[in-house]
Amino acid sequence: MDLNEAVIAGDAATVRSLLEDGADPNALGPDGLPLLCAAVAGFDYGTAEALVEAGADADRELPDGTTPLLRAVDLGSPALVGALLGSDSGAGLPETSRRRLLDSARHWWEVGEEEELRRRTGASGPAVRRWVEDEYTDVEEVSLGDLTVRAGHSGVLTALEQAFGIAAPVAELVARAVPYPEACHANWSAACFALGGRSTPQDWSELVALRHHPDPVHRRLLADVLGCRHFFAGHRARPDTDRDVEFLADWVLDEPDGRVLAVVLEVYTDWGHAGQEAVGLRYADHADPRVRSEVPHCLSRDGIAPSEAATAALLALSYDPDPAVRAVIAQVPGYPGEFTPNFRAALLRLIQDPDPGVRARSAETLSASPDRTPEVTEALAALLDEEDQLMRLEGACALARRDDPRTEEAYERVGPLGPGFGIDHRVNALWHYRSRNRLS
Repeated sequence: MDLNEAVIAGDAATVRSLLEDGADPNALGPDGLPLLCAAVAGFDYGTAEALVEAGADADRELPDGTTPLLRAVDLGSPALVGALLGSDSGAGLPETSRRRLLDSARHWWEVGEEEELRRRTGASGPAVRRWVEDEYTDVEEVSLGDLTVRAGHSGVLTALEQAFGIAAPVAELVARAVPYPEACHANWSAACFALGGRSTPQDWSELVALRHHPDPVHRRLLADVLGCRHFFAGHRARPDTDRDVEFLADWVLDEPDGRVLAVVLEVYTDWGHAGQEAVGLRYADHADPRVRSEVPHCLSRDGIAPSEAATAALLALSYDPDPAVRAVIAQVPGYPGEFTPNFRAALLRLIQDPDPGVRARSAETLSASPDRTPEVTEALAALLDEEDQLMRLEGACALARRDDPRTEEAYERVGPLGPGFGIDHRVNALWHYRSRNRLS
């Protein structure tokens, strides 16, 4: 396979290999355009990234006056634009190119993808929309006439501003995010990432004012931004984030919206706080299951044994009517190394739960635990009768970890596994079992 074929096939691994062997990253395709343009047209950010890292010129002027990077901006994929900016975030781009990119992204965002497609194609009728993955986020893909773009131009604009050192007003970034109120949306995510990096007192003042915004979407955005600040604090020195946990500890006591409260609780417990057990007990019977799903993380902290009251609340939640809550209880961190009889009984009950997700989480917790009691071992061995292959694999792995003589037969009962299991720890457990028992 040559470089052209690999790019057209979207085979990023082969593209990288060919480039390492000396293939020209600026090579032209059969249409006379750089191969980078083919990767851009296919929204193939993995291949585009490989070409740019090898030296492909993303700012090369094309016969129609555009550049590969400008074409990527038009297509509205933040992941694609990030790949073409490269690891230096477009540091070498001239000011004229930067302004052109920013103007294009802003135009698409202000006019709207469908309206701009209508203008460019002259097509009438409704646009076709579908959700697609854009690397680590999701975004709508919009098709009209013979053109298709992704509705991520708000996120593209935000990412370009960050790359070029432009600090857009907090209010504008908020306005870009709130029409897309899902944490995994590319536009929401880009705004949270940008706002989470802000550190001036003025930025903080404008952000915390969102706590009392009448629209819960604005408050949820603030909670996600605080989550980003916590992430940044863990990866770089951020003394300005020291106040965040106390702000959250105060907010978590009076947030009225269940969905927002659940996000606030999630961020609050990520920080860790001396008062979080009391908060967990406060919300253990909250009407919203999303809130109750966060309660176990308040009540169970790594390295700290739960109090008697917290233990009682955790056990009560193992009977929660919502399976999502029971699933959290089944995998909550902070279980004692050796299960108490009550916790063991709860997990043995949950491994037979009618909900498959609850059963799976319980199986994982019991399998990974140091518990070697006969009742736990037999409950794990019983997973080999499950129809779900992954549950059978979890059972086989549990037996291997326990050096159970039924291990070899257990893995036979798992059946052939598809691609992607080469480094799976549950598969590797068989090798470790054989090594410990000198069977290989």
